[in-house]
Amino acid sequence: MSRQAPTVRSVLGRRGFSSASEICGRSYAASACQPVRCGAGAYSSRSVCNLGGNRRISYVNGVCAPGCFGEFGFGGVGYSNVGGRVGLCGPRGYSIVRGYPERKAEGIQGICIDERLLKPLCVGVDPLEHEIRCQEKEQIKTLNTQFACFIDKVRFLEQQNKVLETKWGLLQQYVLPKKGKNLELYFENYICDLRKRLDCLLCEKQKLGSEECATSQLVEEFKCKYEEEINRRTTVENEFVALKKDADCIFLNKEELEVKVDLLRRQLELLKCVFEEERAQVDRQLCDTSVIVKMDNNRDLDMESIIKNVECWYQEIAQKSKEEVDAFYQTRFQELQDKRGKYCDDLQSNKCEISELTRMIQKLQCELENVKKQVSCLQTSICDVEQRGDCALKDAREKHVELQNALQKAKDELACMLRDYQELLNVKLALDIEIATYKTLLEGEESR
Repeated sequence: MSRQAPTVRSVLGRRGFSSASEICGRSYAASACQPVRCGAGAYSSRSVCNLGGNRRISYVNGVCAPGCFGEFGFGGVGYSNVGGRVGLCGPRGYSIVRGYPERKAEGIQGICIDERLLKPLCVGVDPLEHEIRCQEKEQIKTLNTQFACFIDKVRFLEQQNKVLETKWGLLQQYVLPKKGKNLELYFENYICDLRKRLDCLLCEKQKLGSEECATSQLVEEFKCKYEEEINRRTTVENEFVALKKDADCIFLNKEELEVKVDLLRRQLELLKCVFEEERAQVDRQLCDTSVIVKMDNNRDLDMESIIKNVECWYQEIAQKSKEEVDAFYQTRFQELQDKRGKYCDDLQSNKCEISELTRMIQKLQCELENVKKQVSCLQTSICDVEQRGDCALKDAREKHVELQNALQKAKDELACMLRDYQELLNVKLALDIEIATYKTLLEGEESR
């Protein structure tokens, strides 16, 4: 014979029920039933079953509160076999009913009661009860250990929560100034500073652009002046070439005229020689020839004087022609010399002007190169500043995003910790309820 007393936890202050079964033989059976009541109360049942035979003995005690199935409860003792059934029922007494077999009985038969059934049951102590209680105590200890672990975990999470709250406060104090400015205002100020710097750089860029335009205009003006001077130089060179050609022509004409003068002189000398010879011949003829001439006395021709006059006249003509030619060519040569000196002076002045213009052009070219270098340096510096500004703005945005992500991550971690803390609190409450339930059950078992 064995006995087992299972316990069922009660919730919200309701009473449970207990059941006990006694079985004879080598088998074990237990039955439990759910209480059915309208008020406060419970019921218990006990049954004895002998598996060695074909009988079953059950004993049921019932209690019911007033107002539920009448004023009193009910109870009964039953005995059954293969062929029939014996039942006991009554509010305060017993009633005996005999069951009938399947086939129809003939007449009324007598009722026999086994007196062994009326004897009290011999309930012994189950040898496994101590082990079961030890197991229950071990389970309670395990639950207590788990509960202690949960409490330690809750304390650890509370400490972590305090540490995170402290870090969060320090982070807010570090990021936010004392005046209550938030992170967005800090980044807005930084962005405003970058915008101011960008505006300054844009103003410098415009100023440098205007200076570059002015420099370009100066360069264009100098280019125009240089082209004009080059055109003037070309014109002067062309005039010099033309004057040189004219001087060459005049020199050639002078050479030709000198040659002609020489020829005329030679012709004059030849004519003189011829005239002298003719005169000498005429004189010889006159000396050798005697001529009788009848002349008019009224006319006295002096041939010698006439010849002398003609000779003087020719000499005067030749001398005059020579003087005129010499004077003409002398004046012409002087004019050419004056023009040549003038042209040389003009050429020298033009050369000086060209050299000055060349030096000015070289100077302007150097200045232009320097201005170009300055413009390129300023453009590179502007590009570098723009790149640095873009990089700084990009870094600021990335830091802003990182801080927002870190803040969101911290918020998510805080929310997860709060959720875990709430779950642990729920587990703690559930464990408290279970411990209280086990405590009440243990107290009930110990009192029973």
